[in-house]
Amino acid sequence: MPKNIFSGLEDLGFDDIDEIDLYHSKKEEIEKEELLQLTDEEKQKKLLYDCEITCPVCDNDFKARAVKTSAARILKRDSDSFIIFDVINPYFYDVWVCDKCGYAAMKRDFNKIRDSEIDLVKEKIRPKWQPRSYPEVYDVNVAIERFKLSLLNYYVIDAKASKKAMNCLKLAWMYRILKDSENEAVFLRQALEGFNYAYFNEAFPLYNMDKFTSMYIIGELNRRLGNNDESLKWFSQIITTHGVPSKLKDRSREQRDLIKEAEQLEKGVDELNNDEIISKENQKPKKGFFSRFFS
Repeated sequence: MPKNIFSGLEDLGFDDIDEIDLYHSKKEEIEKEELLQLTDEEKQKKLLYDCEITCPVCDNDFKARAVKTSAARILKRDSDSFIIFDVINPYFYDVWVCDKCGYAAMKRDFNKIRDSEIDLVKEKIRPKWQPRSYPEVYDVNVAIERFKLSLLNYYVIDAKASKKAMNCLKLAWMYRILKDSENEAVFLRQALEGFNYAYFNEAFPLYNMDKFTSMYIIGELNRRLGNNDESLKWFSQIITTHGVPSKLKDRSREQRDLIKEAEQLEKGVDELNNDEIISKENQKPKKGFFSRFFS
């Protein structure tokens, strides 16, 4: 078998084609081997690029760091949709910040700003804005700062509750990465409040979530915050509603069962503790009638 898959085209003028790697598989193997030799930061640099952005508030042209589409490898997905990635975390680059005026928003919202909202950014954000330089590779602390700046902008322009809620949910995820459960809970509560309001007051989809997915997220956030009764209401509604995708029903059943298992476990611990208290009380020596006179 000839090595050159284009042999036979010599008479057509293509007599100088060397052996080629048609599907670039060798190139990919070499790139993977090279990546293994790099530090984590060097690996991430190779997976990033700059995209040119024009700020809709001040018309400033700036560069935003972005993750190559093929770079994000999913390792795991949490029950509230938080995705754990390998090598590089796209969440860290989800907020675009104009270095001139301080306008910031999650990238899918960045250009969706009305004239009245632009005026608010110019009035309340730009006068106070102090530009800062960010490193080539972002970490979770940089991401938290940028998400908070985005949230401040959403607050100033009075953005939809669903936008503020999603921003808060992603902040909760960042604190989860840091294993900071206290701050995670703070932003989970803010996200829950926002999604609750949006569910009853905004048109669907809510930040790209249909009605049933929104119901699930509200139920799951309640579960994570210990609001078991409220959580069970949302999950039960999903399970019993016609037309809900089977996968979402299955996930809701799983989370409902987790709540019931936790409640049974807590009940068992309480009963065990009560039995120990009663047992200790029964073990106390009882004083006889004459002991009161000789003690």
